[in-house]
Amino acid sequence: MVNLNDIYQTADWKKEKHTPVIDIEKGEQSVKIKLMVGKEIPHPNTTAHHIQWIDCYFLPAGEKFAVHVGRVEFYAHGASTQGADTSTLFTKPSVSFVLNTAKSGTVLAMSYCNIHGLWQNSAEVKV
Repeated sequence: MVNLNDIYQTADWKKEKHTPVIDIEKGEQSVKIKLMVGKEIPHPNTTAHHIQWIDCYFLPAGEKFAVHVGRVEFYAHGASTQGADTSTLFTKPSVSFVLNTAKSGTVLAMSYCNIHGLWQNSAEVKV
């Protein structure tokens, strides 16, 4: 069996453009989670090199299993019917989710670069 820790890469997002950045904003009864790739160092967004998707999970404190919050796939990377990098339409790898939760826990974010593989990050949520 493959150990997922061997294929998911992680690094400080301030120095590595592939690591998903997690920003958390707490409201009165909700938590807004913003995920992005390339906050400090822009990630290329070309037909040949781009972020394909970002996945988000929430692991409530004291529980065994994480809940899949959502997944966003990005399709606009400059390609058109005229070929690679001929369009001016590019998707920025950024997404927001809003959760209603009465429990603290951990946000888990994963992203996939078509050249550099799988990346992950996590952040604590205190309610």
